[in-house]
Amino acid sequence: MLESVFPNKALTKEQEQIFNKILFFNKQGLDASNKNIFQLNGDAGTGKSVILTKLFLKLEQAAKSNHTDNYFLVNHPELLKVYQENAGQFSELRKNRFLRPTSFINRMHKQHRNADTVVIDEAHLLLSESDNYNNFIQNNQLEEIVKLSKVVILVFDERQVLKLKSYWSQKLLDTIVRKSDANYQRATLHTQMRMQAPKQVLKWDDDLTDQLKLDNLSRATTNFLSFQSDYDFRIYSDAEKMYQDLKSKNDQIGESRIVATADYPSTLDGQKHYVTEGKFHLPWDQYNYSQTTWAQKPETINEIGSIYTVQGFDLNYVAVIIGPSISYNGSGKIKIDISKYEDREAFKNRHEKDILNLNESKQKIILNSINVLLKRGIKGCFVYFHDERIFNYLNKTIQ
Repeated sequence: MLESVFPNKALTKEQEQIFNKILFFNKQGLDASNKNIFQLNGDAGTGKSVILTKLFLKLEQAAKSNHTDNYFLVNHPELLKVYQENAGQFSELRKNRFLRPTSFINRMHKQHRNADTVVIDEAHLLLSESDNYNNFIQNNQLEEIVKLSKVVILVFDERQVLKLKSYWSQKLLDTIVRKSDANYQRATLHTQMRMQAPKQVLKWDDDLTDQLKLDNLSRATTNFLSFQSDYDFRIYSDAEKMYQDLKSKNDQIGESRIVATADYPSTLDGQKHYVTEGKFHLPWDQYNYSQTTWAQKPETINEIGSIYTVQGFDLNYVAVIIGPSISYNGSGKIKIDISKYEDREAFKNRHEKDILNLNESKQKIILNSINVLLKRGIKGCFVYFHDERIFNYLNKTIQ
């Protein structure tokens, strides 16, 4: 799991070309008089973070001679632990250069200074409006970071937007670029590097979680199940059976975990809250105060991971429980019930006018969370639907 963001990991030919392009862009940007923004796109698992970590190591190695002031930002506490741990293994990397965005913004304002290059992983998690709870008082974190740096290099995936207060679209990002009058370039990674899966499986994941393709459930399933592959993809009618099979995989190869959509009550009150599906009964993950990430702790095989626990991470196997917010409509389609999504933090209202249809945006957040969960497994993915009619329909379609 740590290897996916290790700075000296070898790059593919596609990644190497983009890496060199960004490196050249950064060199020119440091000498330019205007702002500079490079946007790296790509689906989950295409290796965006691999490029960023290798790039930042290169920048910090050069900083000893060119005296640049560089920072690596990620708005994800579990991922931040990984980056800081990896930094300790390279003499050129300093842990205090790996920060949450709010910490960076507040530090720069307090010290009345700007940075040279700022690298942002998971930029789709940046706050896009003020949030007093997180000590962010400005309007938009990306806009603020651009003001405080010469060059910004960011990773962006619109499919991984998970909250209204960090609601992003390419249109909003383009607006910020125009306002900053920045020199702007972007590139896209296409090759899936995490999942050892055929295109049919990836297509099934994307069709299931695409608001415009909710009727492709049966067609996509037929396609991928007819394709012979070593990737272990299974759909279960019994959550407990799925969990027992996952535990066997964890015993064999490790780093296999069960996760669920936020359709089951959970409150940060220090108490255990459970996900129950028939005979299956496990608690949600507890707040992780240690420096060890959730999926690396052996005991977490006995917990349910959330989108906030595993986003950005690799697992050997993932088992996904898709809860009551997703159901079957009776004619080859799924439907989304926003009222059954228990992550109320995700739907806290915002005041920006860039969200034209609030209900559609909430549906997209639910579907995005499912897409992220389905794309965690390197070797395999097991899926269980709360609504047994989905399993019955898929099973009948396959037969």
